[in-house]
Amino acid sequence: MPEPVTVKPLTVAISSTALFDLSTSNKIYESQGLEAYRRYQIDQEDVVLEPGDGYHLVKKVLSINKLLDKPRVEVILLSRNSADTGLRVFNSIRAHELGITRAAFCSGASPYRYINAFGCDLFLSTHGDDVRLALEEKVAAATLLGGGGGAGDADDSILRLAFDGDSVLFSDEAEQIYQRHGLDAFSEHEQAKAADVLGGGPFKAFLAALQSLQQEFPDGQSPIRTALVTARGAPAHERVIRTLREWDIRLDESLFLGGMDKTEFLRGFAADIFFDDHELHCNRAAGHLATGHVPHGVVNRRD
Repeated sequence: MPEPVTVKPLTVAISSTALFDLSTSNKIYESQGLEAYRRYQIDQEDVVLEPGDGYHLVKKVLSINKLLDKPRVEVILLSRNSADTGLRVFNSIRAHELGITRAAFCSGASPYRYINAFGCDLFLSTHGDDVRLALEEKVAAATLLGGGGGAGDADDSILRLAFDGDSVLFSDEAEQIYQRHGLDAFSEHEQAKAADVLGGGPFKAFLAALQSLQQEFPDGQSPIRTALVTARGAPAHERVIRTLREWDIRLDESLFLGGMDKTEFLRGFAADIFFDDHELHCNRAAGHLATGHVPHGVVNRRD
């Protein structure tokens, strides 16, 4: 008999500061140093940490496993804590009944080195430099900003993820035209290139993995919904639609906003998280939902 096919789980890595609210202990670290931080964490290790900005997202991601015959998603903890100071984090994971069993504690060093070893599809962190390093490793990654529970209803079982287009799902080719030559040149370029497939951005593979997971559920019963929320409008919409068709990737909703503020539309979609390369868009949305800044593409280049 042929060997059963092993399907790789959708794997999300998250930092401890994104999963839990560690603001108090981080203030102690910044004001009093590492040893005071260590003593505080050990003294408090049986005090359960409060949820951080990524907590409700993780809760919804892990709940998908309850709907399938075998686990198809996994969350990995990647932390700059040591195992000694990180014991409080694991105690809090157990207290919150999160199904997280794998972790890397790196004692102040960046944990991005273990992203590929764990087979991660997405990395969420509050450390922007770690996120940039992960993106260089061709892993979808974002710096998690405020928003706490997000616009999505924490009691709603549907996981809703919203994505910007250029520099996130797609390459920054068109964004470069816009930044250098303005909106009119961008529109003319995209109209002329409407039949040409856009290059993939850092979140293309993650979106494809999400779609693969969605397809394991009967039509209309998937616990995951995805949305494209882009500042593009007509005539720049056509190239996006043709690109997604060529990739054989389907999003549940596509919003072409023609430059309108995205925040109210994200609230209307009830997004649990939104990924965008523009810090301005992220900061506007972060007051209402969990937002992941993707430091990729021309608008995020460091001189």
